[in-house]
Amino acid sequence: MVITTMLRNIKDTGYPLRHQMWDLMTIKTWQLGLSDGAMLASTVLIVPFQQVVQKSQGWLKWKNAGMPIHTTFQALWLMLWVNWPFILDWTWTAQVFFTLHVLVILMKMHSYAFYNGHLSNTQQRLSALDNPKNASTAAAVRYPSPSAKPNDLDAAAEKKKADDDQDYLTQLRTDLAMELTSPLGSVTYPHNLSLRNYVDYILCPTLCYELEYPRTLKTNWLELFYKTLAVFGCIFLLTLTSEEFIVPVLHTSAIRLQAIDSWTEMGLILAESISELLFPFMVTFLLVFLVIFEYILGAFAEITCFADRHFYSDWWNSCDWLEFSREWNLPVHHFLRRHVYGASRPYVSRNLATLITFLVSAFGHELVMGCITKKLRGYGFVAQMLQLPIVAIQRSKVVRSRELLNNVLFWISMILGLAMLSALYVLV
Repeated sequence: MVITTMLRNIKDTGYPLRHQMWDLMTIKTWQLGLSDGAMLASTVLIVPFQQVVQKSQGWLKWKNAGMPIHTTFQALWLMLWVNWPFILDWTWTAQVFFTLHVLVILMKMHSYAFYNGHLSNTQQRLSALDNPKNASTAAAVRYPSPSAKPNDLDAAAEKKKADDDQDYLTQLRTDLAMELTSPLGSVTYPHNLSLRNYVDYILCPTLCYELEYPRTLKTNWLELFYKTLAVFGCIFLLTLTSEEFIVPVLHTSAIRLQAIDSWTEMGLILAESISELLFPFMVTFLLVFLVIFEYILGAFAEITCFADRHFYSDWWNSCDWLEFSREWNLPVHHFLRRHVYGASRPYVSRNLATLITFLVSAFGHELVMGCITKKLRGYGFVAQMLQLPIVAIQRSKVVRSRELLNNVLFWISMILGLAMLSALYVLV
């Protein structure tokens, strides 16, 4: 398919890619590079802010005004950079890259600020124990680990509620001090609050900040070269698939829809378009998954000597959408489990914490689709929220044991859903 398409393009135009797709990929690249650099540089402000929060003994403490100030900055930051591609009138390809990168950096920034904010509260509690009469003797709060299981988070929430009234100063000092030290024991708060540490964290292929990460001994430069080469190869295949099998179908269907008035004809055109897009969008999804989770994250893991290379599990064997959401994108799953589910679980029930997590995830997906297509339709949001009742049915006693059937139904809904959502966003 690839060779045939390239040969046809060379015969027609003299180039392996058509001019319109090449122009789409290369126009305003200097604006994209400068904007991406400015976006990254603007996040550095949180490092001196965290240093101020750490030293504050008054209203700028994290639990007082520190958290609201950072949350406000985070919201304004997101509004600015999400709207930036619209202001500069970028192509959809540039907008896809920039919007996804903005959301990645947003999650990194949130994790860095909230974890260090928690550590500042912990340090202040430890210092306050020098005068136990006026200090809180509530149990030390352990920040949720990215790899913690939901049941562990539930147990921690119940333990926190049960132990709040116990007075054990010696053990409390030990627990608070351990919370301020990395599991590997080499870094302690607040010595991590430096520009070097923050830049290293931004480069690491993770969305959850830790005081210290396990590292490999050295960078495998040959492996890094292969992964970099594979990134460009996958991008070439993605471009070819889009220009030959996706863009023409959507363009033709959009023209046909403008000339009809009947709902029946509209439905037939949409059905025909979806059927033509089934295979191309499945190929596109698999290539996007491969280039991000195998090659880009793998390349950054080599650059930073990041030891944890477990970026995905065997999602292709999923029997329901909840299992898929846990396994296909582990960095985002760990972020949501730690900073959404884990953060809300001490205050709400397990079911409500799960609902909040799905709402945040669905909002993020809808934001991405809205920025790419420049339309806010809510198709993706509704589709993701419908996963909850579907999962409840799949985990019922009648259906749960039929693993092969559930896996087949998962793949049917995956293949059909990708093409259907894309056609709806672009054409309707």
